[in-house]
Amino acid sequence: MKSTSQRIAVVGAALVRDGLVLAAKRGPHKAQPGLWEFPGGKVEQGETPDAALRREIREELRCDITVGEHVETTEHEYDAGVIALSIYVCTLAGGEPEPTEHSELRWLAASELHSLTWAPADISAVDRLMALLT
Repeated sequence: MKSTSQRIAVVGAALVRDGLVLAAKRGPHKAQPGLWEFPGGKVEQGETPDAALRREIREELRCDITVGEHVETTEHEYDAGVIALSIYVCTLAGGEPEPTEHSELRWLAASELHSLTWAPADISAVDRLMALLT
């Protein structure tokens, strides 16, 4: 049966520095608390994915990024609708990531990414990222 749920465009940053990838743990007051994700958020009306990702990372991590290669787009159905999550490889362009909405940030080698419990929408991007970086 085809879903009639709302489709929500979301972008995420696979932030890479010195061969390590930044993972962000969802805070206790967010949907899916305690699961890990690539930081990012919803694409606003009229906004490009690139602009949305730069804005979201400034809001969530108080740093600036350069958006690079598209890694993966997946769709995952949640109660709120269908999330179409596009993950991009990004690099820091200014500042140091600080968690404002996440309970923890970790820099991990690609080979360590599967040691965390990821939000369902992020799992296939983790697999693709591991293949790209190892």
